[in-house]
Amino acid sequence: MQLKVSHQVSQSDCSAEEWQARVDLAAAHRIANMHGLNEGIFNHLTLVVPGQSDRYYQIPFGTHWSEVCASTFMEVGFDGRLLRGAGTIERSCYCIHAPIHSSIAKAKAVFHTHMPFASALTRLEDMRILPTGQTEMGISASIAYDEHYTGPAVDPSEGERLVEAIGDKSVLFMANHGVTVTGPTVADAYNKLYYVERAAQVQVYAMMTGRKLRMVPDDVIEKTKKTFGGVGQYDPTPPVRHFEALKRILDRKEPDYKD
Repeated sequence: MQLKVSHQVSQSDCSAEEWQARVDLAAAHRIANMHGLNEGIFNHLTLVVPGQSDRYYQIPFGTHWSEVCASTFMEVGFDGRLLRGAGTIERSCYCIHAPIHSSIAKAKAVFHTHMPFASALTRLEDMRILPTGQTEMGISASIAYDEHYTGPAVDPSEGERLVEAIGDKSVLFMANHGVTVTGPTVADAYNKLYYVERAAQVQVYAMMTGRKLRMVPDDVIEKTKKTFGGVGQYDPTPPVRHFEALKRILDRKEPDYKD
């Protein structure tokens, strides 16, 4: 039986586009919990409210990702005000996410996690994803690296610093901390989050053998970056197909995420 927090916003209160955004973001929380990418009641998956340019969806602090439903989300302004719903605004979420949402047009979805394998790499002096396999090569072009851990995010200036660190990339490895992934949609961000963790997991396993890693020639790396995941070959795109498949699993196991 899934435990639920008190629901604050109903489907009748939202446009069809807003409700679908809530459903997808709730699904991302549930799926991340299913994949073991969350850390207690911390870490944050947020999304700009459709049709708005000054607010994003955030769960009330204290909500476990396994209990998130479409009606759970608060709407939080880029200025930190609670604009809709009820609950406590977790400070570090606001300080990281609001500056990224407001400064990077393509960052409609911002997912920050301490997922174990990627976070393990951020504890290393060299935390790079190495081009030793197809997935690693495919995602490497999207990754920026922040080499400076400054402590917990308690001021929006930290989010502004992270904006500079991300630059024109969509994934940020944060030294001694975790990972932040951005995307134009929930499906895109979750797909990227999943494959970043898979790449990190395989790399950690390969490093654990203690044997020399097998590197790939530069020309093959560049070819793989351009063709990874069937870029431009499919409609709907692979990230959409992946996320829809994951939601079908939720529909069978935890259909209340749509509530």
